[in-house]
Amino acid sequence: MRKLRNWPWVPFALLAVGIGLYPSIYYLTDMSRTGLLAGKPLAVKSSLVWHTLFYVHITFGGIALLIGWTQFSSRLRARYLSIHRRVGKVYVVAVLCSSCAGFYIALFATGGIISVLGFGSLALIWLYTDIMAYSQIRRLNIPEHKKWMIRNYALTFAAVTLRIYLPLMVPFLFHGDFMAAYRTISWLCWVPNLVVAELIISCNKKVSVI
Repeated sequence: MRKLRNWPWVPFALLAVGIGLYPSIYYLTDMSRTGLLAGKPLAVKSSLVWHTLFYVHITFGGIALLIGWTQFSSRLRARYLSIHRRVGKVYVVAVLCSSCAGFYIALFATGGIISVLGFGSLALIWLYTDIMAYSQIRRLNIPEHKKWMIRNYALTFAAVTLRIYLPLMVPFLFHGDFMAAYRTISWLCWVPNLVVAELIISCNKKVSVI
């Protein structure tokens, strides 16, 4: 029965791991004209500050996505509490670094002010929920810590939902208009995630979900 209850977490974990490893491509191959760098003005891509913070964002964001989902397992926490705490510290620092860098690069987002506001809001709320999750565990308020972590990882998972929606929306809903799709996805990739997080919190008195 437990196995049946846990099966939806298999694709969830696979997506988190797959997209979490995605930034490694930027270190192994030339991605200057494709992926997240496609369509960026040369003046932006040639900026040392932007370029550095872009790599900070994707690297630490990838780490957070890669390790964060494991923190929700009650069985892993019970068996390996010290590892849970260490991984949690790495996660908090990774989100801190990625969200701060993400806010800066959001100022240059493709799609103009709508995309800037969408991705900028994501970065700020991602940082805020990270700080709240950390502050609650420092106070030993575990129930509130879990709630803030669910919210935070829902925002971390925006990296996955963005990559799911974009190839579907550009050809089918926006008929090839990448810019219009990207503006929409700058909000769509994270707002529904946060709504789902709130539903999970409200529907489960015990917030441990694995």
